[in-house]
Amino acid sequence: MNWLTLANPQDVDSPGLLIVPDRVQANIERMIAAVGGPEHTGRLRPHLKTHKMARVVRMQLDAGITRFKAATMAEAEMAAGEGATDVLIAHQPVGPKISRLAGLIERFPETSFACTVDDAGAARAIVARAGDSTRRLRLFVDVDCGQGRTGVPFGPRLDALRDAISEMAGATYAGLHVYDGHLHDPSEEVRRDAAMAIIEQTRADCARRTDQTVVACGSPTFAVWASETPWQLSCGTTLLWDVGYGRKFTELPFEVAAALITRVISKPGDNRVCLDLGHKAVAAENPLDNRVFFPDLPAATAVSQSEEHLVLDDPGANRMAVGDVLIGYPTHICPTVALHARATVVRGGIATGETWAVSARDR
Repeated sequence: MNWLTLANPQDVDSPGLLIVPDRVQANIERMIAAVGGPEHTGRLRPHLKTHKMARVVRMQLDAGITRFKAATMAEAEMAAGEGATDVLIAHQPVGPKISRLAGLIERFPETSFACTVDDAGAARAIVARAGDSTRRLRLFVDVDCGQGRTGVPFGPRLDALRDAISEMAGATYAGLHVYDGHLHDPSEEVRRDAAMAIIEQTRADCARRTDQTVVACGSPTFAVWASETPWQLSCGTTLLWDVGYGRKFTELPFEVAAALITRVISKPGDNRVCLDLGHKAVAAENPLDNRVFFPDLPAATAVSQSEEHLVLDDPGANRMAVGDVLIGYPTHICPTVALHARATVVRGGIATGETWAVSARDR
């Protein structure tokens, strides 16, 4: 994990997010290779929630990827602003978000927008505001394939919702959104078997309805869906990767492309340091001892974390001084990126002074 060193850490404030474009580019190329090469980039619909950066969108567009998936209206707006031709909002719009969607459709006529739905009443409300008989809004049915978070299962409820959409004058039934975000088993075999069971259900539905697009997969199952299906793939973490996925899914070829810089701000006791890396700078949904990894303190034990502080115990802490720099790798990169307004660009081990805005962190 100790791949990133900075020749000029004194030039970078902390806590801060670092991004390495060469590694992002390598991950994009691996995604393209997995779906069969540049002639098949139309199968890729990367999720924007991981990086939320217009510059990363631009890198993907330059590689021939033009379709994207968004969790928020801000992400959809960012992609459209960069020239994305097709944006799927995989979050059923409700309340004021429906008007925001309608506004995006008006502002970006060159971008085709779609959204997921799992409720006929919600779909009607969306279409009433954002649909148009001359420019019909594409609706994907969100399929609950086992996560139990959103969506409807394969079967009568899905059929009824699909039929209801087909009767809406301002809408077009586009297809299925099949996100298997619950498949996180470290065993490649177990994960593959579980994904294949969902793939078979999806195939059976597509045999009955041949007029539909399928948008599927999360990052842990990306390789399975890429090799076993012809459908669109919407993984997101593959762009930046992280320690959590890197440790669990060792067969996947992606490399960590983002990190955190932090400094020792106090030495409150023997073998103990306090860093300026609170839970406002690194995602805190994991247990305290599984939020960030420091290669220079590999045996560190996290003692406590608050808004602006992280206290570590480690025998190696005795050799550190107040002001010393550590590079840390977050276990979960997606919510970590959203905590930072900008990322410092690192090329060849040097912080360049260039920063990339986390354009869509503000909902």
